[in-house]
Amino acid sequence: MRLALVGAQEQTSRPRPSRPGPGTPRVAAVGHVEWVQFARVAHVPRAGEVEHAHDAFEEPAGGGAVAAVQLARLAGQAQLVTALGEDEIGARSLGRLRQLGVSVAEADRATATRRAITLVDDRRERTIVTFGERLEPGGEDPLPWDDLDRADAVYFTAGDLGALRAARAARVLVASPRARHALGHGVPIDALVLSADDEIEREAAERAQTEAELIVLTDGARGGTYRTRDGCTGGWAAAEPPGEPVDSYGCGDSFAAGFTYGLGAGLELDAALALAARCGAYCLTGRGPYERQLTASEL
Repeated sequence: MRLALVGAQEQTSRPRPSRPGPGTPRVAAVGHVEWVQFARVAHVPRAGEVEHAHDAFEEPAGGGAVAAVQLARLAGQAQLVTALGEDEIGARSLGRLRQLGVSVAEADRATATRRAITLVDDRRERTIVTFGERLEPGGEDPLPWDDLDRADAVYFTAGDLGALRAARAARVLVASPRARHALGHGVPIDALVLSADDEIEREAAERAQTEAELIVLTDGARGGTYRTRDGCTGGWAAAEPPGEPVDSYGCGDSFAAGFTYGLGAGLELDAALALAARCGAYCLTGRGPYERQLTASEL
């Protein structure tokens, strides 16, 4: 089936930019970054227990960063619109993301960049603890919002209502329900992507489900399901990982980025979901979010 992308037309009467051609959409992410320390443990410690970690490393991650890197690896380039603290971690995050091929436009915040610790256990599952406020870009920040007018697809993970309205200028807008501050105010969304077993995301999605043309529910190794505003439902099977699973951090945001890319490239819904499933499966086989993401050469 073809997804009817009517939300953008309702929001503005400006003409939509033409695509550069099949498979080469202009893509961007609007969202958050957090500096994450990763470590492997046999299991997540119980109350009062000490567990020794190994294979520790650090990366800028979070939904906006992971999605932007995946988009850049599929499209050749991608922009991330975000906010960072005016601190060493913010500067390191900026440098590393640019090294990973992302064009970063950041609003400076006079506070610390958010940090997190991610523990990956022997089941390859990740447990995350965050420290500090999630920094989000705002529509009033002096950021290149006009660039999003020319985007074929944008993935939105964090920002205020003004930022969401700016992102809506793209031809396709995909959002995460964790962008809860911006959702529920009448801005139409082409697709809302969330995890079926994440209670926080399910609750947040309730505010925005009437604004979304499509709700996509991922369910890990079981694939996932979707439903459209007009009542159509369907699903997809999980993709076969190209190797042994390593850890699940970043799989969901890689999936969402792949789905955003697919819609931006003009793929039919089923094809876009299949591509997204491949992105999630590839990420599962890498250490951290960036070691193994699907690239354009593997499409």
